[in-house]
Amino acid sequence: MQINSMNHSTASDPAHDIWKEQRHELDRIFRPRSVAVIGATEREGSVGRTLLWNLISNPFGGTVFPVNPQRHSVLGLKSYPDIASVPEVVDLAVIATPAAVVPQAIRECIAAGVKGAVIVSAGFKEIGPAGVALEQEIMAAARLGGMRIIGPNCLGVMNPVLGLNATFAGTIARPGNVAFISQSGALCTSILDWSLGENVGFSTFVSIGSMLDVGWGDLIEYFGDDPHTKSIVLYMESMGDARSFLSAARPVAIDKPIIILKVGRTAAAAAAAASHTGALTGSDDVLNAAFRRCGALRVHTISDLFDMAEILAKQPRPQGNRLSIVTNAGGPGAIATDALISGGGALAELAPETLQQLDGFLPPQWSHQNPIDILGDASSDRYAKTIEVVASDPNSDGLLVILTPQAMTNPTKTAEELKSYSKLGKPLLTSWMGGAEVLAATEILNQAKIPTFPYPDTAVRLFNYMWRYSYNLRAIYETPSLAADSDLWSPDRPTIAKILTSARTNDRPLLTEYESKQLLSAYGIPTIATSIATSDREAVEIADRLGYPVVLKLHSETITHKTDVGGVQLNLGDAKAVISAFEAIAQRVRAIDPAAFLGVTVQPMVRLEGYELILGSSIDPQFGPVMLFGSGGQLVEVFQDRSLALPPLNTTLARRMMEQTRIYKALQGVRGRSAIDLEKLEQLLVRFSQLIVEQPQIAEIDINPLLVSPEGAIALDARVVLQTTENTISPAIRPYPVQYVQQWSTDSSITIRPIRPEDEPLMVLFHQELSEESVYLRYAHMVNLKHRIAHERLTRSCFIDYDREMLLVADRKDPETSEHQILGVARLSNLHGKNEAEFALIVRDSYQERGLGTELLRLLLQIGREEKLNAIVGYILTSNYKMQSLCEKIGFELKPERGEGMLKAVFVY
Repeated sequence: MQINSMNHSTASDPAHDIWKEQRHELDRIFRPRSVAVIGATEREGSVGRTLLWNLISNPFGGTVFPVNPQRHSVLGLKSYPDIASVPEVVDLAVIATPAAVVPQAIRECIAAGVKGAVIVSAGFKEIGPAGVALEQEIMAAARLGGMRIIGPNCLGVMNPVLGLNATFAGTIARPGNVAFISQSGALCTSILDWSLGENVGFSTFVSIGSMLDVGWGDLIEYFGDDPHTKSIVLYMESMGDARSFLSAARPVAIDKPIIILKVGRTAAAAAAAASHTGALTGSDDVLNAAFRRCGALRVHTISDLFDMAEILAKQPRPQGNRLSIVTNAGGPGAIATDALISGGGALAELAPETLQQLDGFLPPQWSHQNPIDILGDASSDRYAKTIEVVASDPNSDGLLVILTPQAMTNPTKTAEELKSYSKLGKPLLTSWMGGAEVLAATEILNQAKIPTFPYPDTAVRLFNYMWRYSYNLRAIYETPSLAADSDLWSPDRPTIAKILTSARTNDRPLLTEYESKQLLSAYGIPTIATSIATSDREAVEIADRLGYPVVLKLHSETITHKTDVGGVQLNLGDAKAVISAFEAIAQRVRAIDPAAFLGVTVQPMVRLEGYELILGSSIDPQFGPVMLFGSGGQLVEVFQDRSLALPPLNTTLARRMMEQTRIYKALQGVRGRSAIDLEKLEQLLVRFSQLIVEQPQIAEIDINPLLVSPEGAIALDARVVLQTTENTISPAIRPYPVQYVQQWSTDSSITIRPIRPEDEPLMVLFHQELSEESVYLRYAHMVNLKHRIAHERLTRSCFIDYDREMLLVADRKDPETSEHQILGVARLSNLHGKNEAEFALIVRDSYQERGLGTELLRLLLQIGREEKLNAIVGYILTSNYKMQSLCEKIGFELKPERGEGMLKAVFVY
């Protein structure tokens, strides 16, 4: 029993067919049929006049209506006293009135049926509480009327491909394939002026202002679907809705580079950005972690912003960080090498066969290593031969070719020779150094889509950005491993509930060390055996039972840092030492706070040879829980060797988190010391990430130290602080929806659950078992097996964002072999701009007509109800009678779909 799901988005030329079907709510802003300018005027130098003039002097194929109650005409066009008087329903209202009257203008627009607005007026939250109140009025009206708003405090929007200029800038941008979105209107005008001189074009040019309504997530999603946009470039001052940004960016980044210049790296810049936008700018380290997690690339200069957009449009992404440098001068090669290594890249080590081939035609004096110095008298032919050999070196991930104009060098002829190497399968960058002598050559290279730069260190800096971008994308879509005990293990939820309930009941935000370790143990994180002693005699009894030496630590519900108050006594070798240590801890703590001393914990003294790590989490005001991993122990603040990540993690993301630290090299084994079990450490990080996303009551948690050695890992100390408010901040990335996991009542060996990234190998096997008929009924055309099981394609099924779609699999575990197989797949994908989703369903041939398809579809409807959708739709071939019957039986209404051979199934809640 199968259903097909087709993509009904329009893919026609927006300059001609853009209004045949407006599928997205933002089309009214970026592709309007009609525009009203509220506040249009003829006053020279005014925003209202400039907006109207730009709209009528750059025809976009629509109608423009000036709105001004004081005038009968503006710039030769009939003017209307209010939006209600305009003779047709307007798609877009551009509002340029004083801030105080904007709320009323919005209400009038909504009454007139306007669904899109751009508010260029300033004077809102950036001025304080009075401005915030105005914004709240605007949003209350917009939500009721279903209106989407760009701004306020913005320059406006352009669609150069269509010819739309709804801004008060001096001119319209050139058409191109870069979507540029900026929170700074002034930067927009500067970029616009620069782009005209550099011949850079844009698919869209957006000044987003203070993001009252439409934010980064909305725009990234929209331009991700835009066929004219090849890359998305952002100038960001504040994040806004972090969850929306991450959810939108992750699926788009794999196809279209998202390049971000985020200001606020320093405290002064963050304060300036906050005063400008009136919003939190967020921790810079957390932002970097967020950008890595969604595959976005962060740069730090305006030139890098557009250089990277150009390079990624012209050249393939490198697979690694190893660069080969070909040069005719030693100095520039050394400069490039310094820039490469300091930026985290590496010189490619030339393979023996590469060295042998180069020796065959290069002069004896060539460098015989990378950088490959082919000497100052290098001809164009020598350059070409060298590049041909080096490009095929398996140790190289990219090439940089440097040319300095010398007496024997012909820059133009060399550039002509390089044209044929523009598509090597790895990036080729060039640096033709000099002025007028290399201008013709650089033009040849640019026309051949070979990026060229005046300085080699600039080219290398951009290569380092490129490989980091590839590295981040691989981390997102690399298939993670599944823990060997994944079927057998689940958290001890009753213990967890008991601990947290006890603390809340007693209004106690700090868990004791003993409770903290119990919490960790409940999530399968190894902890050292710990017992509580309330007297010195009890401490001795426990120590005798554990065996000496032991450790005594303060047991307290109020003091969190035990070492600071002398609350830790190590290496106690006998009963006398234990009694003495107990008395010393009690005396010191009671001198500070008599009520704080509740006894001690007694633990064995661990003497494992290993490394002390820290593993922790705290709450970021924008992104929610943030994980920390790095070097631990008492000097953790001194060494500052740590990385951050947004939970939840899988094993791939856990490994990437470790790789960001300096201690990672030691964990792999150094100076004769054995490597630790990195796979087990990965699993520990995954479980820890599960703990922090599943327990929103936790405000802070630290394991320090987490002792790791070749024998394993063990938490020696732990600290947990609970939230003191009910208003917890949700994780920026939705965790695995365990609430949708259930056994099928008809067959207990089958579990129906949301898909996981680890399921990719099972999905390959599933597709291999499908018949041609099942494939045809699912996709409405034949899709060959090789395409269906390609990693790049399966990532879109297995690596999903549970906020945007839900994909259920029917997972059968063989009772004899314990092997898993997927028997059916059901998908629910949110439709952009609507509170609706489209469903698709396919069941393995051998399990059809057993009720599994019915159960999967029933569960999709249940999920849609719990996710508060308005409707679910699907598209079925008219020849798929079984699916039609099932849909009608379960409550769908079938309607003829435009075009032949299709029916639309609709379920309205």
